[in-house]
Amino acid sequence: MVFIALGCSLTACEYTYDDAGRPAASPTSTSNNIVLPPDPALEDTVSGEALEEWAKLALPESQGQSFYSSHGYLNPGESKTEQTVQLPGGTYAVTLACRGTRRVTFSVASGEAKLVDLTLGCANARVSVVQLEKDAVLSISVGSRSDANFAYRVSRL
Repeated sequence: MVFIALGCSLTACEYTYDDAGRPAASPTSTSNNIVLPPDPALEDTVSGEALEEWAKLALPESQGQSFYSSHGYLNPGESKTEQTVQLPGGTYAVTLACRGTRRVTFSVASGEAKLVDLTLGCANARVSVVQLEKDAVLSISVGSRSDANFAYRVSRL
């Protein structure tokens, strides 16, 4: 018995199964990885309820306890810095997201020590894991050269 799975359009592959049930991959084209264009809707900044809804979607619920989250709008050339509540020592996930036509710069620091320094292309999200040896307040800075929305969450792992 032979089964053939066609339609692996993103990976351009074909799987065949022989009677033993072992898959054998064989290329069906010579194309390389296909990069999908970003969702054009995520290039537009939003406000009000639409900003609240986007932040919920961009920062899905985490497994651990959420200690601090924020979201907002940046004017071109604007930067904002916020501080978290006092966090007990431990391991944390810092989830960062943005939307707009360009990039947003995120910086997370504990005192003078930079824990995360990242420029993120909008329509993306990134999770960084940070370890705090002792109780600390994190300073989170965001900035952009163009209109952008940002969102972030600090959760304990």
